[in-house]
Amino acid sequence: MKLTPRRSRRWTALSAGLLEDLRAWPRRPAIKAEKHNKRQKERNVTTQVSGNKIKQYLSHILEQRTSSNIINKRENLLEKKKNQHKITIKEIQNKDILKRNKNHLQKQAEKNFTDEGDQLFKMGIKILQQSKSQKQKEEAYLLFAKAADMGNLKAMEKMADALLFGNFGLQNITAAIQLYESLAKEGSCKAQNALGFLSSYGIGMEYDQAKALIYYTFGSAGGSMMSQMILGYRYLSGINVLQNCEVALSHYKKVADYIADTLEKSEGVPVEKVRLTERAENLSSNSEILDWDRYQYYKFLAERGDVQIQVSLGQLHLTGRKGLDQDDYKALYYFLKAAKAGSANAMAFIGKMYLEGNAAAPQNNATAFKYFSVAASKGNAIGLHGLGLLYFYGKGVPVNYAEALKYFQKAAEKGWPNAQFQLGFMYYSGSGIWKDYKLAFKYFYLASQSGQPLAIYYLAEMYATGRGVVRSCRTAAELYKGVCELGHWAEKFLTAYFAYKDGDIDSSLIQYALLAEMGYEVAQSNSAFILESKKANILEKEKMYSMALLLWNRAAIQGNAFARVKIGDYHYYGYGTKKDYQTAATHYSIAADKYHSAQAMFNLAYMYEHGLGIAKDIHLARRLYDMAAQTSPDAHIPVFFALMKLETMYLLQDTLFFNFTMRWKWLEMDTTIGPCWDLFVIGLIVAGLIFLLRNHHG
Repeated sequence: MKLTPRRSRRWTALSAGLLEDLRAWPRRPAIKAEKHNKRQKERNVTTQVSGNKIKQYLSHILEQRTSSNIINKRENLLEKKKNQHKITIKEIQNKDILKRNKNHLQKQAEKNFTDEGDQLFKMGIKILQQSKSQKQKEEAYLLFAKAADMGNLKAMEKMADALLFGNFGLQNITAAIQLYESLAKEGSCKAQNALGFLSSYGIGMEYDQAKALIYYTFGSAGGSMMSQMILGYRYLSGINVLQNCEVALSHYKKVADYIADTLEKSEGVPVEKVRLTERAENLSSNSEILDWDRYQYYKFLAERGDVQIQVSLGQLHLTGRKGLDQDDYKALYYFLKAAKAGSANAMAFIGKMYLEGNAAAPQNNATAFKYFSVAASKGNAIGLHGLGLLYFYGKGVPVNYAEALKYFQKAAEKGWPNAQFQLGFMYYSGSGIWKDYKLAFKYFYLASQSGQPLAIYYLAEMYATGRGVVRSCRTAAELYKGVCELGHWAEKFLTAYFAYKDGDIDSSLIQYALLAEMGYEVAQSNSAFILESKKANILEKEKMYSMALLLWNRAAIQGNAFARVKIGDYHYYGYGTKKDYQTAATHYSIAADKYHSAQAMFNLAYMYEHGLGIAKDIHLARRLYDMAAQTSPDAHIPVFFALMKLETMYLLQDTLFFNFTMRWKWLEMDTTIGPCWDLFVIGLIVAGLIFLLRNHHG
């Protein structure tokens, strides 16, 4: 629905002062239809004569003239009246034409106004898609702001998102909410989804899960893929709704169909998802994101002739992985260098680039065939798969399913997942061979183990319909969920990570929180981690622990062992909930038994040692301490000190103070030293060890 200039003024009033950071531009005055000349005054051509005057006039004529003259006069009078009536009708028609012309001019002006807004929005999108620098992205948002000022709905959505997520330092959640509410009235499904998200967390709005559900429902009805995904996750997990797998399956399938359609046009690449819980101490030293120094080092090695690094950099630039910009020219440059050195992988990737076509390598089937053939002759799986594709789709060669099958089988035997998927698809669809759902399932499953997204999609289809396998709603929904998580919205993982790394905690949190609402387990644990630190300002401090506990719980349900231990910690210390040692012990037990968590084993051992929430059992405590040390090398030192403290205390109890327990109360440590007496004892042991070591070296 297009917005009129009248609505653009409302946007201007709402966003005043927020867009000055982008740059000021002359505000275009509202276009109005040109004023027309004043209408001509209506002539009083219709003479109204009263009945008496007409009678008098006729009597006078009868006296002076013959009857024929009278008839002529009457005819003339009637003719005159008819002419006057025609003039009046013509004037009315002229007025109507003028009015219609004025409306037409006004509509034309409004159309020109909205067309210009559409043009600016499209320019902004084009710049954003091709941008590689922050400055170019700012220019794109400047165009969005101008288009929004002209009432462009999509541009207003972009600016509302910028205000919500803090793009370019524009974060203003209050203004974002006002704009979203305005857009929601215009039927924007994206605005409905955003308002649902904010209501579900109580960010800038009242915490209201019922209202959030209504917003999500309207958003999904309007076509929001995010709302569909959120509802799918809620119904699958039973979050504020009755758990219903079939409803969840329906929502997830709609999103998965959309994702699969885009994946068939271009191969999907999963976005890196950095876990802040693992990278909090040193954000630069992680394998998911390639930092600038390491990238420069790899470039140096590539220029020195390291073929493996050349191919790796080519792949990273081809797909835009590990935080690098997608750059077809750089990808082709590195692949050509490696191909000259004889790399079969590089030749196969060059063939892939020419097969798909891009700015650096325009689509050319003959060139693709040449490079695939050379790579295949060296036994390269990617080259064999490429030749199979050419014969399967008839690109540059006649369609030949037998040849395609042969090449796909050779590549699949070498473990190439895309070839395994193609084999599965041929058996699933009966392309050139008899349909065989069992073989299709076999190859889809093999490809899915390497994360091939379309293979996962077709496995979900088979489980959803019971085709070739026993129908399983839960399995199908979870597989669809995996496909849905490949959507373009997953790019927020990178922007959220870089915002966190740059110290923009609020922007990072709100992006992770949206992804968490959509069911991403990594985002749930990252959001909880940020909330736990209490560095964010978009939620009240007293609500942070309870919200973090909720998110840790959702992450734990999805199999995050660290989150399970965290839930135990929250119940143990009473963070965001009441202290409950028994519940804490339950969660520690789950993490220890199911995930073999060394931290959970250590915590559980401590609780058995002191009888907290569970029956005191020294022998079981010793056993769990030992298991923790065996499970993780990091647990060796804390386990050593814990066992030393345990053995020392019980040695003292059994020997020195056994007969004086009732008299001296030395063992009532909680009253004499305090609740942290065990830490005090460990400190004494450490001090004693340091003293002994110094004397030994002396």
